[in-house]
Amino acid sequence: MPALIGLDIGTTGAKAVVVDDKGNVLGSATAEYPLFSPYPLWSEQNPADWWAGACKAIQSAVKNASLFARDVVAIGLTGQMHGAVFLDEEFAVIRPAILWNDQRTIDECNEINSRIGNTKLIEIAGNPALTGFQAPKILWLRKNEPENYSKIRYVLLPKDYIRLLLSGVLISDASDAAGTLLLDLQKRDWSHEILEKLEIPVKWLPKVVEGPDLTGALKPSVAQLLGLNPRIPIVGGGGDNAAAAVGTGIVTEGIVSSSIGTSGVIFAHIDKLKFDSRGRLHTFCHAVPQKYHLMAVTLSAGGSFRWIRDLILESACMFDTGTPEILHYDKMTALASTIPAGSEGLYFLPYLNGERTPHLDPMARGAFVGLTSRHHMGHMIRAVMEGVTYSLRDGIEIMKSIGIEINQVRVVGGGGKSALWRQMQADIFNQEIVTLQVEEGPAYGAALLAGVGVGVFNDVDDAVKKCIKITGVIQPNPDHRERYERGYSIYTNLYPKLSDVFREITNSIVSSSM
Repeated sequence: MPALIGLDIGTTGAKAVVVDDKGNVLGSATAEYPLFSPYPLWSEQNPADWWAGACKAIQSAVKNASLFARDVVAIGLTGQMHGAVFLDEEFAVIRPAILWNDQRTIDECNEINSRIGNTKLIEIAGNPALTGFQAPKILWLRKNEPENYSKIRYVLLPKDYIRLLLSGVLISDASDAAGTLLLDLQKRDWSHEILEKLEIPVKWLPKVVEGPDLTGALKPSVAQLLGLNPRIPIVGGGGDNAAAAVGTGIVTEGIVSSSIGTSGVIFAHIDKLKFDSRGRLHTFCHAVPQKYHLMAVTLSAGGSFRWIRDLILESACMFDTGTPEILHYDKMTALASTIPAGSEGLYFLPYLNGERTPHLDPMARGAFVGLTSRHHMGHMIRAVMEGVTYSLRDGIEIMKSIGIEINQVRVVGGGGKSALWRQMQADIFNQEIVTLQVEEGPAYGAALLAGVGVGVFNDVDDAVKKCIKITGVIQPNPDHRERYERGYSIYTNLYPKLSDVFREITNSIVSSSM
C-alpha cells in the first residue's frame, strides 16, 4: 500500500499527515513552536524551530500510521506563505524569519509602488505591495540591517527552507512563489522587470516548478533521522492556501472554500488570470499546474477567537478563580449560541493585526462597537465570530463584483468544525455550506500533490475525485437573513468612520516605542 506524507510548516506548528491511495488519513501529528514579536508590528520565527517541529511531526505521524519505512513513496510540502528566510553562502540562517503577518514594511511598500507603479505591479505580480509579502521584507533588511543584508546569498519561503534541509535543493513552487511579489504570474517564473527595479538579484531566488513536479529526494542522513527510506521523492507542493484547496477539491470554477484558521481565507479557483483592479483580492498561481486562484484574506480570523479565549484565561488566572468552564472553544461557542443572531447590536472589527481584504491597511485596529451594560461575555464571543464572518463576506462580495460565480462554499479550518460557525457562514454569506469527510488542512493537499507527482494519481482532478467526499450540507436560515443583511450594512460602515483614528493610534504607538 503506497503511503504519502504531507508536511505543513504552519504559523503555530508543523503538521504531518500520512495518506493512502484512496485519501484515507492513516496518521497525523502536530508539533508546536513559538512566534516572537520583539517590537510593535513585528512577527518572527526561528527556522530552526520549524525544522525541529517538522522532524517531530513526521516521526510521530509515521508512528501513528503504523507504517513500514518502505510504505512511504513521496513527500509533499506546504506552509505559511510570504515569509522571508535569509541565508548566507553556507546556507546558514542570517536572522529570524520575518513572517506573513509582520507589518513593519509600510515604507518599503511605498517604495515598491514608487519604483514600479501600483497598476504595473498588479499586472505582473497580481497584487499590490502589501506589508506581509516577501519583497518589501528584502528592502527593509537592506535599509535597516545592512550588515545582515550584505550576507544574503539566498532568500527562501518557509516550506522551501525545510525542502533544502530535507533534500539539499533550492526550489519553490509557483503558488508559493506568487506570494513573494516577485513572480510574473503569466510566465509562472521570476519577473526580471520587478527584480531589476527593486535591485534584487535573481540568483538569490530558487527555481520555480509546478505543485506536483518532482524536486529532489530525501537525503540519506535525514532519512535515517526520520526513520524513512532514503531517496523518497519530494514534490513542489504549494503555499498553504493552494495546498488546502487541493485537499478540499477547490480545483474547478464555481466552488470556493472558506477557511478560518489563524487567518481567514476565501479561496476561488480560476482557469485564467483575473484581477481585482484595486488589489483588494490576491491573485496567485494555483498548485494545480497552469491554473490560478483568487484569495481574500482576513488576517485575524481564528486569531481573534483565540485572542478572546486567552483574555478569558488571563482574567481567571489574575483573579485566582481557576480555569473557567468556557475556556475551551466548544464551551465558548455553546455560550455564544445562547445569544440571538446579531449579538443584540454588538459589533466586532477583527483587525487585531491590521487587515488585507478589503482595506489593505496595516494600521487598522480591532474594536468592539455598540457595547452596553446589557452585553456580557456571550455577546462578545458571538460578536467576534460574526465580525470575522462579516469580514470574510467582504471577500465574497468583491469576487462576485468581478464576475466570479459562487455556487457552493466548502468550510475548512477551525471555523469549519463549529456547527454554530458553519450556520453563521451560511446565513451571513447566504450560500450553501458544505462539509467534507476529511479536513486535515494544507498538509492533506500536499500529500495528494505528492501522489500526483509519483503517479499514484493521474492528475490533480483524479486525486480529488478519488479522495474528496462531501458529508454535510447547511442551508441559510431564512429567519436570520434580514437581521444579518442589516448587520452587514452597519459593519461595512464602521471601518471608514474609524480608519483615521486607527492610523493616529498606530502612529502614536510606533513613535513612543522608538
